[in-house]
Amino acid sequence: MGFNRVDGVRKVLIASANPLFGRGLERLIHQQWKGRQFEIRVVATMEETLLLLESWLPDLVILDYDDRSFDRKRFMDLFISGDRAMQVMLVSLHESGSVVVYDRRILTPSQAENWLLLPDISSAQPLPSGKERVSTMKHFAIAGFLVVVSTLFVNYLLNTIRILPLQASAQAQPIDRLFNLQFMLIAFFFSLIVVFLGYSLVVFRQRSKEGEEEGAYIKGSTGLEVVWTIIPIGIVIYLSYLGSLALAETRRVDPQAIEVKVVAGQWFWRFEYPQYGIVSNALYLPVNRQAHLRLTSLDVIHSFWVPEFRVKQDALPGENLERELRVTPTMIGEFKVRCAELCGTSHAYMESPVVVVSQADFEAWVSEQLAAIGTDPATRGAKWAQTNGCLSCHSVDGSPGVGPTWKGLFGRTDHELADGSVVTVDEAYLRTAIINPNAQVVKGYPANVMPSNYSSLLSEQQINDIIEYIKTLR
Repeated sequence: MGFNRVDGVRKVLIASANPLFGRGLERLIHQQWKGRQFEIRVVATMEETLLLLESWLPDLVILDYDDRSFDRKRFMDLFISGDRAMQVMLVSLHESGSVVVYDRRILTPSQAENWLLLPDISSAQPLPSGKERVSTMKHFAIAGFLVVVSTLFVNYLLNTIRILPLQASAQAQPIDRLFNLQFMLIAFFFSLIVVFLGYSLVVFRQRSKEGEEEGAYIKGSTGLEVVWTIIPIGIVIYLSYLGSLALAETRRVDPQAIEVKVVAGQWFWRFEYPQYGIVSNALYLPVNRQAHLRLTSLDVIHSFWVPEFRVKQDALPGENLERELRVTPTMIGEFKVRCAELCGTSHAYMESPVVVVSQADFEAWVSEQLAAIGTDPATRGAKWAQTNGCLSCHSVDGSPGVGPTWKGLFGRTDHELADGSVVTVDEAYLRTAIINPNAQVVKGYPANVMPSNYSSLLSEQQINDIIEYIKTLR
């Protein structure tokens, strides 16, 4: 709609009996409408207001809503029943400067709240011309092309720098597919933000001091907010679906799997093969055959992790807390199992070799291990001590450790305990120290460090073999 003008001059009428109200609004209009032609009149009574409405014909009327001397109902009735183009603002200072705007056209909330900031309050924002629309689409096309190029480049870098270790198991394949998809999403969203930000800084930067007026105020877009809410939710749901498929693949059961019991302790790994009666401190697995790992812990929580296999599982202390993990190696080679759970002072050194061999080489290794057990009790005891983690705490060369050294231990008659007593180290003492370590704690060493469940983990013959081994360490 148009306004009544005289030579392009805008007419503003301020109605308030409070002089501070009139002067404050007049000063504000002068600040906001710099460079424009307008005329302001301030009146203090209802009669003056009605007179100027008929004779002066203002374009905009600002009425002090808190001034009770003005008959607001009479004023609004006149405004509503009139047919002349005019805008009315009711301003309330008591309500934190709230503004009610009346007009014979539809206003958006942002226009009402920022009335004086609009470049031209007499009309709605002009629609962009065809040339402006073409220019806008050109910028979007260029920025979109740069986003695509940047996404491909960043994704290439993420895949080139080898963030993920070697892929060496069937379970790693679905997990890596998820990683690759996430790398692509990371590259896309990174490019979407950086490219549009950089493009705006370069192309739309202010090149001179001319045209310093503020740009159009955009409060928000409901449609845009709905889109950027629905799309992320959809992405999260889709990734969750892919994650469930990957989890199902990693837990698929192979009836021909080889069974291995994995025992963790501070700070060692022990691997038992019940099918063959073998105990080893290295995990030997045949390639392309699933291994069913049953994990338990002797003391605290540990976590079995071979990075090349991708999968990971905690080993928990307790008879009824056995966990399981299924791994199908796909690459012959040597890897390392690490503990991925902080488990004490030597956590960083809790590693054991993982050797993946062909089926023929695995069978040869089994035969070699069975032959190595031999008939000599001391030789067998050395093997049991190694595979059960005894040597991670007790040295055999006299060097200090978590527990007393075994060198020269057997036969000592001055072995001092924490309670001040002295004992002789014989077979009975060693047996008690193995199956009930807190019964006779050695002086200078803390209690409750050595696991007290070796009586259930070791057979009677294995305990005797370890004692025979200790007797040879002179």
